Amino acid sequence: MASNTSSNKINTKTTVEDCFIIETPKIQDPRGNIAVIEKETIPFETKRVYYLYDVPSTSKRGGHAHIDLFELLIPVSGIFDVILDDGKERQKITLNKPDKGLLIVPGIWRELENFSSGSVCLVLASNVFMEEDYIRDFVDFKRFKLK
Repeated sequence: MASNTSSNKINTKTTVEDCFIIETPKIQDPRGNIAVIEKETIPFETKRVYYLYDVPSTSKRGGHAHIDLFELLIPVSGIFDVILDDGKERQKITLNKPDKGLLIVPGIWRELENFSSGSVCLVLASNVFMEEDYIRDFVDFKRFKLK
């Protein structure tokens, strides 16, 4: 799982159970806590960072899967739900603590919803944006998982 390059065949076999919460090291201080993400914190090298913000509570984000990309989603502010789907099982995970991020492995469909006011979702990705890594249609995703 720690590699940035992986076999598409392996990624067709990933399940929602391969996704998990990563607790980031936290420095507690009466002046305010600090969450630390270093090379050893996550199982991939970060090559892209972006964040979602000002998402209306009725909107949904995501709605796709990646072929080879790993992502760590961190709720730096607010609360939102992540729906994971591996083609057989769906699981909802609520993210609401800025020192706990959700690792999503390749080959998993994801949808983000129920954003609270002021939510910010920070995303660390294992590669730069490449459109060819996206599966944007759920029917195509199901075919990919059957390979």
